[in-house]
Amino acid sequence: MPRLQVATRINGEDRDFLCTPHQTLLDVLRDELLLTGAKEGCGTGDCGACSVLVDGRLVCSCLTLAAEVEGREVLTVEGVATAEGLHPIQQKLLEHAGLQCGICTPGIVIAAKALLERTPDPSEREVRFWLAGNLCRCTGYDKIIRAVLDAAAELRSRNAAGGAGSPA
Repeated sequence: MPRLQVATRINGEDRDFLCTPHQTLLDVLRDELLLTGAKEGCGTGDCGACSVLVDGRLVCSCLTLAAEVEGREVLTVEGVATAEGLHPIQQKLLEHAGLQCGICTPGIVIAAKALLERTPDPSEREVRFWLAGNLCRCTGYDKIIRAVLDAAAELRSRNAAGGAGSPA
């Protein structure tokens, strides 16, 4: 089968890879680029464990063909934390005990980040709606929702203080 060369930007770094026309972005991320944060929970786009951002848009990497990211910007969970530390979403998930086994966590982090970039002051209902595509079988959702709301408050506070140390 012919292999396609794809040039993209992943987590702020220019990356090139080869893939077959039918290979998913999830498979390339995990098997070719060794970015194993995104998980395959279902393979049908129903669980959210494989969520990534492509040009700022939340997508299931198990349903996205790798060739589709040619010339685009991809953010995986590996690109969320900075050299300064964890993103507030990651820190608040830890503080609120909003994670256990870790299968759903990368997708929740990515989905929550996408929400907070779009809606800096979400209501609880908006958070629940936005994260509805992420299944968690360990924690229930209350701790996750509280963590996202707390992260939103912290990000707003940082932005009001001039944005010092505020990861986007």
